[in-house]
Amino acid sequence: MVKIGNVTIEGDVALSPMAGISDSPYRQITRRFGSAFSYTEFVSTEQIKIGNVKSLDMFRYQEMERPLVFQIFGSDLDTVVYASEIAAERKPDIIDLNMGCSVAKVSHNGSGAGLLKNVRLAGNMIEGIRKRTSLPVTAKIRLGWDSNSLNYLETVKVLEDSGVSAISVHGRTKVMAYTGLADWNAIGEIKSRTNVPIYGNGDVKSYAEAIEKKKQYGVDLVLIGRKAIGNPWVFGNTPKELVQWNEIQSVILEHLDLMLDFYPSNDDYALVLFRKHFIKYIENTGFPEDTKRELLTVTSVDEFKNRLESVQMDSKFLETSEIKNESINCETFVSLV
Repeated sequence: MVKIGNVTIEGDVALSPMAGISDSPYRQITRRFGSAFSYTEFVSTEQIKIGNVKSLDMFRYQEMERPLVFQIFGSDLDTVVYASEIAAERKPDIIDLNMGCSVAKVSHNGSGAGLLKNVRLAGNMIEGIRKRTSLPVTAKIRLGWDSNSLNYLETVKVLEDSGVSAISVHGRTKVMAYTGLADWNAIGEIKSRTNVPIYGNGDVKSYAEAIEKKKQYGVDLVLIGRKAIGNPWVFGNTPKELVQWNEIQSVILEHLDLMLDFYPSNDDYALVLFRKHFIKYIENTGFPEDTKRELLTVTSVDEFKNRLESVQMDSKFLETSEIKNESINCETFVSLV
């Protein structure tokens, strides 16, 4: 159990925030499977400030997703604080400041991991959000901009002094993006030197590994990102490779229905958005290649469902590969301007 201000979080593992992935439909799925709480996708404070409907819609949620964290990003102090007030009106439990996104159009403008170069500004943002919203404020950071500027101890000290309620740490630098290996020793060092809850993030592939990371490095909770795509089972004791195909099939259809409800339209918009999830659900299941190609091109929801339901496979499979797409997470960011 972790206390974030007046919010109680129960559980050991949670879904990491990922642009284009951690929307309300998938948060609902992962909460049901054991994710300890929910992060929204990160939302631009500039777009919140001007009332961009598409951006504000990213804060939509269902009550079952709580505890709920709204994640925001920005580079201007007044805009970030003002936008946090607007976000707070939608009743999140916590607001999180993104200080970890490595994509150039975010970090090179001083937002996301760009704040690692200006940690005093980040601290002022934390303090301002706290005062204007009265909500607990957390932050998601990396170890530094590059290997020559590993300023994570300075960063967490400034954030603590600013009243941050918890810090999640991705064990890579901005320059590394999602390449190489996460440095869990650095994450453990941060935990040993701070007084607020620390969440560890990076390269965790299973629930068992998450529990081991908690024990070994003393973190309060572990975040799982890329390995959770198409794999909500990662938040529980039963690995996906031991799950029967008919259950995977059922979850795929459940997820698609949630997408259809969340993204209503007169065309195949929700179905197209769902494809990135579908690919990961069926990865390494032995799913027929010709059927996969067909399902990735159909535009009729009924046709998709009927074709998927017709697929019969062995009850279990062996998952062996890693997710190779290093441009997932915030690298999938698409400008909403």
